[in-house]
Amino acid sequence: MRFAFWAPDAERVWLERGTDAAPASHEMARTAEGWHLLELADARAGERYRYRLPDGLRVPDPASRCNPDDVHGPSQVVDPRTYRWRDGGWHGRPWHEAVVYELHVGTFTPEGSFAAARERLPELAELGITAIELMPLADFPGQRNWGYDGVLPFAPDASYGTPDDLKALIDAAHALGLMVLLDVVYNHFGPEGNYLHAYCTQFFNPLHATPWGPAINYDAARSRTVRDFFVHNALYWIEEFHFDGLRMDAVHAIRDDTQPDIVREICAALHAGPGRHRAVHVVLENELNQAGCLARGPDGAPLVATAQWNDDLHHAAHVLATGETDGYYADYADAPVDRFGRALAEGFVYQGEPSRFRAGEARGEPSTHLPLAAFVSFLQTHDQVGNRAFGERIHALADPVLLRAAQACLLLSPHVPMFFMGEEFAASTPFLYFCDFEPALAAAVSQGRRGEFSRFAAFADQAARERIPDPNAESTFRASQLRWEERCESPHRERLATTRELLALRRRWLVPRLAAQRGAGRFWREGEALRVEWPLGGEAAARLHLLAHFGRDPLSGMKPPPGRTVYEVGVTADGAMLHLAPGAVRFTLQETNDVG
Repeated sequence: MRFAFWAPDAERVWLERGTDAAPASHEMARTAEGWHLLELADARAGERYRYRLPDGLRVPDPASRCNPDDVHGPSQVVDPRTYRWRDGGWHGRPWHEAVVYELHVGTFTPEGSFAAARERLPELAELGITAIELMPLADFPGQRNWGYDGVLPFAPDASYGTPDDLKALIDAAHALGLMVLLDVVYNHFGPEGNYLHAYCTQFFNPLHATPWGPAINYDAARSRTVRDFFVHNALYWIEEFHFDGLRMDAVHAIRDDTQPDIVREICAALHAGPGRHRAVHVVLENELNQAGCLARGPDGAPLVATAQWNDDLHHAAHVLATGETDGYYADYADAPVDRFGRALAEGFVYQGEPSRFRAGEARGEPSTHLPLAAFVSFLQTHDQVGNRAFGERIHALADPVLLRAAQACLLLSPHVPMFFMGEEFAASTPFLYFCDFEPALAAAVSQGRRGEFSRFAAFADQAARERIPDPNAESTFRASQLRWEERCESPHRERLATTRELLALRRRWLVPRLAAQRGAGRFWREGEALRVEWPLGGEAAARLHLLAHFGRDPLSGMKPPPGRTVYEVGVTADGAMLHLAPGAVRFTLQETNDVG
């Protein structure tokens, strides 16, 4: 077995095997490029190992496949060939069929494990979900974390189970027709357990400052090795674990002046590698609304990324349904219906316009040429829920009638819809910010978390801030776990039935017509009503129409949209015209041979 460790700052490195009580030590051979190499014929899967530096510091393998004793402990040798896959006939699913379900493994079930999550998959598939997106799994410090503080990018966190347990989860998903996406973090490492600074300062570029310190070195001297580390990581999850795609966290926070940048290089590697044989998708989180990252080729295939999380649609819908206008919601407060309509019709709301929240800075690029499947749209995510002081979900904040209307507008639009776990039944549990750092860091994080909210009037008082749950308390984590028994109780039962109905309608009427969907729709206001029209199925083979009302008072005398009605709520006929209650929605499908 070959061990390789890149530590250019260390002249000598030793590999230690076995227990801390009696480790076997082997000095490694150093190359001119800073690699330390060792061949061991008797190394076996399951044994522990770590690297010892000249000052005596013992560190895990930064490319560890498994770290059973957490991020400060030794790594474990893993033989990836021992798992027996059963998904040989699986080649993925086309992206236009995606209905995404974001979940956090630790709070998705009371057990918080890969095995327990696997048991819930049949219910999601029956509901109409076609893809699950796992929040980051890279090994993080402690037993509880959102996942964005990972420090060992190749090691699924041991608190969830073994690498084989994760493979079994993906295997089971594929058997049910579910794609599995993984959220990966390539913009920073977490604040505890990252030992790279101790032996490999070249892994970071101090010329680029980020909220987490010096940026990961994607563009300075010796960046090739760093870039390879992350390209291989992306390929590793797709090839070794059979994931169907990646969601790349906050690519706007990656500092990289090279061309192609690391995001494009990773996408190219996936297209040229596993993407040749099966459907592999990349979804970006990108506050910059860079439509160029979503460009399509002549055949409609993505040239870089498949899609982007569409915060614009969320923000406009949130303002509409809740009336909140603080923070970044200020950019949508002046005309929320129009902004929601533009998001539904064109994808991005901000396509180069100045942002009030960003002090007039222009944001975004034109997106009307993109297929609407390039936009993953949602009414809540882990961010939008968990970044609130008390982790409230949108149904705890919104007008229920307007929220029902927004849900229908999203689920029956040509966008790729996404749920955050529990949203399908309006879960009563919050999703709070939680972590499990060492004591000094834990105290700083708790104080910092409460301090973040001091600028809000509701938390100006110290006593009010003290009520914000402590992120490091286990009770904060436990409070965030879904209560699955709620699905059978009112009002959760009714919300689940509505979700099931809308997804069945989407599957019947939209999905067969979305494969060739190209370009934006159009939207306009008619009094207080919103109208949206989308082309479907290429060359206007069909058109989808929406009439929705988000005002406070009923509307009468509205002309019906053309085509066959596929869904309506809050709409009554008044002769040849329609009467719309607040929150009314009507979707119609107009085929090419329809008149009107």
